[in-house]
Amino acid sequence: MPEKPMKIPGPDHPISIARNPGRVVVKVGGRVIADTRDALTLQEASYPPVQYIPRKDVDMSLLARTDHTSHCPYKGEASYYSVPSGGERSNNAVWTYENPHPAVAGIKDFLAFYPDRVDSIA
Repeated sequence: MPEKPMKIPGPDHPISIARNPGRVVVKVGGRVIADTRDALTLQEASYPPVQYIPRKDVDMSLLARTDHTSHCPYKGEASYYSVPSGGERSNNAVWTYENPHPAVAGIKDFLAFYPDRVDSIA
């Protein structure tokens, strides 16, 4: 199988990671799935900013790992989790880069949530 490309963020595709000074709470099915004051905001090119939440601040018992994966040439291989309490809408609602590329190493051990697959990210 051919090696997947690794690209380095730069002027044509910038990526920044900054500590979010506020509190981030994720809810699904009326339950708090994640609650942190240690989130990282990842801004990639012209995409909307994404909140990455430390694994330690996510109730992992409410997630179910799936076989779904994806590849980003800038960040690496993503693994996914569903939130069973959210029903069909919350399938593969959570992703994580367990071994991110060096340029985004700061998101290792963090998870992100699709806003349209959870009740709220506030």
